[in-house]
Amino acid sequence: MDKDLTEFDAGQFLTYPIRSDKLTMTVKVSGRVADHRSEFQRIEIVDTEVFGRMLLLDGHVQLAEFDEHAYHEALVHVPLLSMESPRRALIVGGGDGGVARELARDPRIEHVDMVEIDRAVVDLCREHMPGLHAGGLDDPRVKVHIADAFEFVKAATEPYDLIVADSTDVYEDEEGELSARLFTDAFYRDLLRLLTPTGFVVTQADNPVFCPYSLADVLESFGRVFPSTGSYQALVPSFGGVSAFVWGSQGPSISRDWPQGRETGPFSYLRPATWQLAMDPPEWS
Repeated sequence: MDKDLTEFDAGQFLTYPIRSDKLTMTVKVSGRVADHRSEFQRIEIVDTEVFGRMLLLDGHVQLAEFDEHAYHEALVHVPLLSMESPRRALIVGGGDGGVARELARDPRIEHVDMVEIDRAVVDLCREHMPGLHAGGLDDPRVKVHIADAFEFVKAATEPYDLIVADSTDVYEDEEGELSARLFTDAFYRDLLRLLTPTGFVVTQADNPVFCPYSLADVLESFGRVFPSTGSYQALVPSFGGVSAFVWGSQGPSISRDWPQGRETGPFSYLRPATWQLAMDPPEWS
């Protein structure tokens, strides 16, 4: 799983973890695009036969062209469409630009701050995967900050209606992850301080089928900080099938019903059926 990308030529295979070395996925590589070691992490972009172009950080899949729309639409629009009049948003991470793209689709949004610690992620995705941000990072409403989000939110004073934490997972059997401080009560308390009374904080929470401990840990931590919490899911095949999301607020709840008349679509993934699946997922244990 730690093979150097230069070992993978067209027609060979790349194996990446879903749950450490206990469960992996293998995908055929049709070309190498980028392999860069930044100050913070290793950034790889590869072309594959099934998932299209993929972004990996330190060997872990972050997104694939094939299904990133499902992840980003669910992450952003489930909370966003549960609000009457959101105006300001904060993105924690999100250097690929997918969250910025989805926020920019909503005309109600007036300002977005995106805080990404690794400029190289932004630059490489702009160069090699421009469709991810699709102009979102260049939208005049979006301000990109290359900074440590932990320190940014401590210093911030202006409130946000939606805070989207699109950071990497804290992986099983690994230590020293870049995002470890972003999955803590201290960080969540700073987000609560910045949240408007009608707003939401939302974060991805790994694969709930194969890594249910991640969802449980985030829900527990959110429950210690936010007055109201909950979770939902989306189908993301390149993530091993499913991605979980956890939300927190000062009181409001995510809408369990399709927000008829409030859509900012057309969406590629979200629709009444996938919204219902998000709220009522099957149980696997």
